[in-house]
Amino acid sequence: MTQTFTRRSWMVALVLGALALAPVRAGAEGVLVFAAASLKTALDEIAEGYEKETGHSVTVSYAASSVLARQIQQGAPADVFISANPDWMDVLEQGGLIRANSRVDLLGNALVLIGALGRTSWGEIQPDHDLEAELDGGFLAMALVDAVPAGIYGKAALQSLNQWNELQDHVAQTDNVRAALALVAAGAAPLGIVYRSDAEVEKRVSVVATIPADLHPAIIYPAAITTQAKDSAQAFLNHLRGDAALSVFQGQGFSLPGG
Repeated sequence: MTQTFTRRSWMVALVLGALALAPVRAGAEGVLVFAAASLKTALDEIAEGYEKETGHSVTVSYAASSVLARQIQQGAPADVFISANPDWMDVLEQGGLIRANSRVDLLGNALVLIGALGRTSWGEIQPDHDLEAELDGGFLAMALVDAVPAGIYGKAALQSLNQWNELQDHVAQTDNVRAALALVAAGAAPLGIVYRSDAEVEKRVSVVATIPADLHPAIIYPAAITTQAKDSAQAFLNHLRGDAALSVFQGQGFSLPGG
């Protein structure tokens, strides 16, 4: 009895939380999307356009891919999952929690080093850039380096640059990449590693350096329909792959897979 009550209470809290973050309420013909936090600005715009076009509502819950995947494992009622890396989608596929034939590589992205608005750009980051000295006693803002895709990619890049050992004690880790972005935007951290798409939408930061793609695994955003999804899920996933949605994504710094 206690376990049933706790589970139901958790499910109610999750749905209410998702509704609070969403631009519209999901109705009977609506779709509930769990999406990586880095997608928020673009996906909010796309969801709003989809609702106007179809009359079907879209509710989007944003968090780190790791958090969302674990919630789906625990029974959260998502229809569509969009992860910021393939690993967390692999976990759900191996657990039989997504429809494998619906899985697509939706988007790509890039990493950048950001700082305060107007800070001098270095161009492409090089191994001889002394990031520890650039921090000047401050912290490097990053998403969780062992769980969140942006943090995992960022750590890999720093390891490739042979700077991780010196920097690891100077990293401020956040629950998701948008939180790392916010630290730099607020002046609480002098530098941060985020996606190019995050830097595009935050006007209080500037790109200090680009991070070459060969320093870390390829950044891929897979999307899939969950095994419990409503029929409306496929239509929304199809929309995400259409020209109008992809134009929005590309306009905000995302790329197409392999691009």
